[in-house]
Amino acid sequence: MQQPAPPTAPTAGAAPLRGWQRAAIWLLVAVLLALVFMLYAQPEFMVQMADHVWACF
Repeated sequence: MQQPAPPTAPTAGAAPLRGWQRAAIWLLVAVLLALVFMLYAQPEFMVQMADHVWACF
């Protein structure tokens, strides 16, 4: 007859997110995506980023 396995301790950081935390994360993601979209809509920014990337090589 085998002994039952000892109970394992819960892993750190494995607690489920609360409703307001999940909403805050989605809001943050939406704001970041909107900011990135606004930057990509500016041609000057895109040229500047291309110049920076090209300067790396």
